[in-house]
Amino acid sequence: MKTIKRILKVIAAVIAAACLYLLAVAVLPGFEVPPQALSRKPGISPEAQYKLPVARKEINFNVAGTSLSAWLYLPQFASAPFPCIVMGSGAGGTKDMALEKYALRFQDAGFAVLLFDYRYFGQSQGKPRQLIWIPDQLEDWAAAVAYVRSLPEIDPQRIALWGTSLSGGHVLVSAARDKKIKCITAQCPGMDGRAFAEAVFEKQPLRYSLRMLMHGQRDLVRSWLGFSPHKIPLVGKPGSIAMMTAGKAFAAFSKLAPTGFVNEVCARILIRGDKYRPIKYAQDVRCPVLLQICQHDELAIPESIEETGRILGKLAVIKRYPIGHFDIYSGKNWEKSISDQIEFYRNNL
Repeated sequence: MKTIKRILKVIAAVIAAACLYLLAVAVLPGFEVPPQALSRKPGISPEAQYKLPVARKEINFNVAGTSLSAWLYLPQFASAPFPCIVMGSGAGGTKDMALEKYALRFQDAGFAVLLFDYRYFGQSQGKPRQLIWIPDQLEDWAAAVAYVRSLPEIDPQRIALWGTSLSGGHVLVSAARDKKIKCITAQCPGMDGRAFAEAVFEKQPLRYSLRMLMHGQRDLVRSWLGFSPHKIPLVGKPGSIAMMTAGKAFAAFSKLAPTGFVNEVCARILIRGDKYRPIKYAQDVRCPVLLQICQHDELAIPESIEETGRILGKLAVIKRYPIGHFDIYSGKNWEKSISDQIEFYRNNL
């Protein structure tokens, strides 16, 4: 009996120490992270590079009492009802971050497009701002699909999904849950948060990894206590405190992000992202999937995407590009990527 009491005392002491540690991390000063302004070249704006005259409608739809902002594109030289491609951005992105050029090409190819902002980002509502909360984002995807299915201009039987990076995993999960989805495109998709954490964070010095962990803990515990969020830069220069510092992340966002883009994110994603593993949903997908693999990807681990393709079997159409994660968004790599996407959608929609 005395042994059991000793064990219980030790367990109680450990729990108390852990609670005190988390409380200290949540409330003590000294965790401030300097902002990192994106490095823009004078005279060049992403809007000037990608903005074209378009026929688009600015619309809103609701999810869980929150209004989400979206752009709807309808083909101008075809007859309704149209097949529709639903698009959402990657981690921390917004619909005006180089995604309209994709929507325009799909529109020209005869597809309707719905391009939306997640809750807490861009022109959509929701607080706290800049929160990447994966369950909410998946709910946003389901709401976007339900919205386009309700439109008279859209054929509800021909709905496709388009995702890139983090949202490349979202579209796989969404298709696994919604068996009526016709097909999906996953461009340099994040299929395994655990593999990402092992490849990116665990290769860093221990001191750096512990600092990142504490920033994530601080934000998560503050959310439990009802305090204001603790935020860090979304992208930063190598070695700095930011969600993404690998490879060309900072330079790519400097080039692609629109004027006024908020380079900031709630830090809790640092300790939640590795729990997200879309690859586990691949066995439940019933529609064709275009997997676009950047073979030198620093963020979306190519091996996890290849494994996803093996699980999908005959449903997978795999395209490989000898480039890094951010190279697919511009130039000849983008042209090749979107040409493959349009061919895939024409074959399956």
